[in-house]
Amino acid sequence: MPMKKNYIYFLILICVGISFLLFGGCKEQRPMKTCETFEELPDPTSDTLSDWSKAPSGLQASLVNIDTRYTKSVYPNLKETLSTKLTGWKGERLSAQLLLWSVEDIKQIECEFGDFESPTATLPANIAQARFVRYVMTDIFGEGCGHRKPENFPASLVPDMLDNLTCFDISAKTVRPVWLSINIPESAIAGTYKSKLKIFAEGKESHEMEIELKVQNKTLPPASEWPYHLDLWQHPSAVARAQNLKLWSDEHFEAMKPLMKMLANAGQKVITATLNKDPWNNQCFDRYEDMILWTKNDDGTWIYDYTVFDKWISFMIQEVGITKMINCYSLVPWNNEIHYKDSKSGELINVKADPGTKIFEDMWTPFLLDFKKHLTEKGWIDITNIAMDERSPEMMSATIKLLQKVAPELGISLADNHKSYKKYPFIQDMSVSANAKVDSTDIQYRQEKGYVTTFYVCCADKFPNMFTCSEPIEAVYSAWYATAAGYDGFLRWAYNSWVENPLTDSRFRTWPAGDTYIVYPEARSSIRFERLIEGIQDIEKIRILRNELNEAKSDEALNKLNRLDSEVSKFNTITPENPIGMIHTAKALIEELSE
Repeated sequence: MPMKKNYIYFLILICVGISFLLFGGCKEQRPMKTCETFEELPDPTSDTLSDWSKAPSGLQASLVNIDTRYTKSVYPNLKETLSTKLTGWKGERLSAQLLLWSVEDIKQIECEFGDFESPTATLPANIAQARFVRYVMTDIFGEGCGHRKPENFPASLVPDMLDNLTCFDISAKTVRPVWLSINIPESAIAGTYKSKLKIFAEGKESHEMEIELKVQNKTLPPASEWPYHLDLWQHPSAVARAQNLKLWSDEHFEAMKPLMKMLANAGQKVITATLNKDPWNNQCFDRYEDMILWTKNDDGTWIYDYTVFDKWISFMIQEVGITKMINCYSLVPWNNEIHYKDSKSGELINVKADPGTKIFEDMWTPFLLDFKKHLTEKGWIDITNIAMDERSPEMMSATIKLLQKVAPELGISLADNHKSYKKYPFIQDMSVSANAKVDSTDIQYRQEKGYVTTFYVCCADKFPNMFTCSEPIEAVYSAWYATAAGYDGFLRWAYNSWVENPLTDSRFRTWPAGDTYIVYPEARSSIRFERLIEGIQDIEKIRILRNELNEAKSDEALNKLNRLDSEVSKFNTITPENPIGMIHTAKALIEELSE
């Protein structure tokens, strides 16, 4: 009898051992699925120092900082970190970064958060999101603006796009970042929470990371209430082309909804619209298609079809929630050409209408009269600006003269590189180039009048910028610079003016790569966009803290306020020596003052 029992025990041990060998001691089997994706471009990196022979077998994982970008094919020789601590306000969006790598092919990688639990409360797992970061081809800043030949600007793959995949396959000898986002609910109870992030892979042992989340007893209001004036120009036509949809169709607008809501959730204040043909003379890969159709009758009268314009503005206000401004480009397009349909021939007629000429006045006067009537009927006239972009002083003078004569009810918006704010102090929405700082007294005057003053960066600005070759910290720094210099916010000329193949190659025939867009088709975010939001949140926290400390009126509060103002003032430069260190120090102070 004892012999028989031992034999049974022996068989059980053999079965357990076989199971362990087949499935691994910590392997959790997930439902099999195909991780559908697209091919990234080949990595041009030739790093002879990268030695993957050091890598252990299987999937490797570590939490890493969000300021570092990891080259796709270079072995990340780092000490694995299995936990991280994040601190934020209620209503704040926080970011962290996970890095995965393997010396062998790994299939079906999935990430799963557990609930966030404190001794007294629980936050659901769905407040967190893990997105696989995709690599796109970039180049370097170089000379900035102007046409460029690819061979003159070294190319490299950079991690930037946050994909919406639920699982991912990793090729041998590559790394794959994963961007972690945590949206703290406004209803959260202050305290310290802990969650587990599990990483699964087909046939491999799972990994487990610990996320500690400290929720401070402060609340960040919804993005729609942030005073920071964010103006990223939208490009509806690019969405239609990138997703192969009929322009201005219901399907086109439905596809734009998540993309534009993502922009609204960043605090966007402005709707970008057009008045006639492409205001920028087809400088992008996709031209800006007409929103208002002009038709000239035989008797010289005009018909203006606002169907698309009205659909776009109504969509952005009612369905997306961007309500502060409508900026309409432009009375002075980059080639000064406008076009209209001849009612008799049905042909499209191009007209050169230089500001200050008779034809300029003859073409624009009837339109402006009709346009302001239409805007009044729609209830939009008080938030509508006629917008111009980097036009010469001579053109601006003639254009403003006509506007004041024919349509003084309309506001004016100008992205200016000629320091025109002194000549035109009445312009409601003025954005100046980063290297042309506005005097603090002029900003104060404009703020007292209720006008907006922002700064912008473009292809000519090396720092702080948001090219795909820019360091991620630059997007954060832009907001700190804006508040240190006294500006109301920030403008950038393109939210989604996509290049031919934006999912894989951010380079363009002109300007540094990534200059034309900061997000990707089908509402895919980017590291650049997430860091931009991070910086804006910082500024809103500074505003709230300043108000609270001013209201407290105690010696202790005054001391804290002076410390905060002193730290912010350090960012009043676009040539910092250590922007990462500056940001980390300043954030630590915000955290301290938020206790």
